[in-house]
Amino acid sequence: MAGIASYGAYIPLYRLNRADINSAWGGMFPVPGEKAVASYDEDSITMAVAAARDCLKGVDRSKVDRLYFASTTSPYKEKLAASIVAGALGLRRDLYAMDFAGSLRAGTNALRAAIDAVDAKAARYVLVTCAETRLGAPKGDKEITFGDGAAAFLVSDTGVAAAIEGSYAIFQEFHENWRSDKDTFVRSWEERFIREAGYTKLVPEAVGAAMKQCKVTAADISKAAIFAADPRLLGNVAGKIGFDPFAQLQDPMFMTVGNTGAALPLMMLVAAMEDAKADNRLMCVGYGDGCDVLIMKTTEAIEKIKDRRGIKRHLESKKMMPNYLKYVLWRGLMETEPPPRPPINHISVPALWRDRDWGLSLTGQRCKNCKTPQYPPQRVCVICQAQDNFEPYHFTDVKATLTSFSHDNLAASIDPPTTIAAVDFVEGGRIIFNMTDRDPEEVKTGMPLEMVFRQVHYWEGIHNYWWKCAPIRC
Repeated sequence: MAGIASYGAYIPLYRLNRADINSAWGGMFPVPGEKAVASYDEDSITMAVAAARDCLKGVDRSKVDRLYFASTTSPYKEKLAASIVAGALGLRRDLYAMDFAGSLRAGTNALRAAIDAVDAKAARYVLVTCAETRLGAPKGDKEITFGDGAAAFLVSDTGVAAAIEGSYAIFQEFHENWRSDKDTFVRSWEERFIREAGYTKLVPEAVGAAMKQCKVTAADISKAAIFAADPRLLGNVAGKIGFDPFAQLQDPMFMTVGNTGAALPLMMLVAAMEDAKADNRLMCVGYGDGCDVLIMKTTEAIEKIKDRRGIKRHLESKKMMPNYLKYVLWRGLMETEPPPRPPINHISVPALWRDRDWGLSLTGQRCKNCKTPQYPPQRVCVICQAQDNFEPYHFTDVKATLTSFSHDNLAASIDPPTTIAAVDFVEGGRIIFNMTDRDPEEVKTGMPLEMVFRQVHYWEGIHNYWWKCAPIRC
């Protein structure tokens, strides 16, 4: 039987106090709490990679034979984003990569598709990633409530930690939230209409049908991870279904992260699995132009995957943004004076193609003779001069320390200064990176670092990605 064999999540380091947004617009929306904000060099692809790395901890990546990337905010309207995610993760080339987009149910759609593929014996290990960086228009309620985040699951019929007992789905053509090909910001219709004709009608209907199909009652569900635009809606449907809102509903993270769109029910499911014990029955509900419901039961294997960063450890690791204007700058919501610098060099598409195997996944090599890791790959060992005697070596998950650094206050940067770091890896090898998610005052030689996949720059429609270093989180 197919089920979830591993999970992972990612929440950006930075948080924006909602009071700062409210203050910027004269106190129109006094909503408490904070929202998670992707850094200036993060997007849905980089966050999906981060969540997937968390999910694949201790997993043999060569076993993954499918990767599904789900998002309504992919950086590309026409290009397979899943191929970038797979390349960054160093997955095998004969993997089947697919994008799921255009719907707030993209995440639960992808998870359901992965379960069906495993049940049908079309795949053995399917990695599902979902990430969102949705934008609400400035001076609107969505700017206040939207947050950024990602989740990932490994679906298999081996080593299952949560076995799928059943699923149910219904659709409804309904303009509740939408964003056309001409829109930058998410739109929505009148609140009472979408509440009464949509959410509070469809969710109880779908959940009730799913429980009837699986022959379970509301009392049998330990935790329900149900998508909701705000906690009031969630409390409303809980009563209709028969759930105890305090004991059975998973926290939607409205006060700490915000509404992460298609990623929200999957992130809530990760949080539920973090606290779950064997034989707990969990429910995951996605919503948007219909409703997806998945019911699963945990096994003893749930205890073997509690070492992920998941939701809890990411929530514990955060930095507050100093003001609303920094958020505006990072999201490109205001045109500002460009720095008096020459424009960046163009991106070479042939170079990106040529370097795809070792550049995208930070894969170097290790000399079989002297065991020294080296990057980039080359024919002659820099230590023992052995020729053509190497094996692949992945630097992304190796412990590293800062050897030396410099802060460049003259380089053009959205988040100055540009910190350039020489990084030494514990087993050998030294690589120069830009450092991100750092406080320049706290950067010190010898500090431990980790590798993170980020945007480098954007040119003529091409998003250029590579690896950066950052202080270790969690």
